[in-house]
Formats: sequence, C-alpha cells, structure tokens
Amino acid sequence: MNQKLSFSIGFPSESSLIMDGLSKRSLKDILKLKTALTAWFVGSVLLAMSFVSKPAQAQVKVGEPAPSFSLQDQFGQTHQLKDYQGKTVVLEWTNPGCPFVVYHYERNTMDKLIAQYPDVVWLRINSSYFTTAKDNLAWAKAEGVKTVLADPSGKVGHLYHAKTTPHMFVVNAQGILVYQGAIDDNPHREDRKAKNYVELALKSLKSGSKIAISETQAYGCSVKYKK
Repeated sequence: MNQKLSFSIGFPSESSLIMDGLSKRSLKDILKLKTALTAWFVGSVLLAMSFVSKPAQAQVKVGEPAPSFSLQDQFGQTHQLKDYQGKTVVLEWTNPGCPFVVYHYERNTMDKLIAQYPDVVWLRINSSYFTTAKDNLAWAKAEGVKTVLADPSGKVGHLYHAKTTPHMFVVNAQGILVYQGAIDDNPHREDRKAKNYVELALKSLKSGSKIAISETQAYGCSVKYKK
C-alpha cells in the first residue's frame, strides 16, 4: 500500500488576508505559523502510526515441533533443520565477540559435549546483524568448529526467540523441541563445577528417560539483532 498521506489545516488564504488589511510582515508571520503547525500535525500523526502494535509471534515451546529453517554455513552450504530428521540436534546461538561465549570456548564446554555425544548434530547460529561468512569461517578455523550458520537478518533467531549468546535448544529425533535455555547453572562464571543442562538433556534422550529440566533462563550477551 503506497498511498500518500495528505493533510490540510484550515487557514485563510493569502489573498483574503491581504484584503483584510494585514501587513506583508504580519502575513509572513502567519504563513510561517501555518507551515510550522502543518509540520507538527503531520509529525504527530506519523509518530502515532509508528506505535501501532504488530501481531506478536508465538513463543516457541518445549514439547512442540521445532520451527523449520534454512541457513547457509561458513562455506556457503545450505542447512535445513529437516535435513537432520531422525537425529538429535543442538542449536547454539553464538557470537564470537561475546565474553560469555569466549569463556565457554576457553573451557571447551561445547567441545566436551560434542566428543561425548558424537551422533548429535551441533549447529552454531550467529544472528548478529554484522555477521559474515568470512568472519564465521575465521572463527570456525580458530576454534575447530565444524558448522556455523549465518543469520544476519535475525529471522531464525526471532523465530526461536533466541535472546542471548549462548542460548541453547535441543531438538529430538522426532523434531520436537525438548530443551531450551542456558548451557549451565553458572551465569556468574564462578570457579566451580557447573550443572550442564544440555548434557543432562542429551543424557536423558540417550537413555530414553524423561528430561527433568526442560527449560531454564538463558544467560549471556544479548543477541545483536538488526534494529
């Protein structure tokens, strides 16, 4: 819809003002006032229109099918969630410049899980608006990371309501979201053994038991979405 907005404010015409005996100076001041009021009116209407609420997206829920997506990795290869049907998938929202991400990669938090569960598909997703395949490739090489998916538009991040880096999602072999939230229970990065929620979820899936903790509060840097 490309209709133009048109507004008219009821001021007397220039000719009628002159006929009423107003001086050119007074006329000039009145015309300035008319222009200013018109601009104020148009600005107020546009501001009000900008606050019209948009339909809210449904929150992704544990126990429901994980939203499908298609993204390219650091090599330009396309990955779709449906490609991994029949396998457990971990989605890790990441940002190489985030101190929380750096902390976990220095301690090999994710790599230890990947080694422990080799049959699990682990996909990192970078939804930073400034992310590029080149940057993701450099980071992947430096960290020995297999797959980093670029989501600079933030479309997939918003689809999953990913809020922080890291923010973890575990999808079972049937495509159902079974865990979402923090990587562990150590948001303050204390010098102690942390309870790794993703590890617990993967362990339960492997044994066929119920996941005791299926949702937690994610912590880390905010995802740098495009504004």
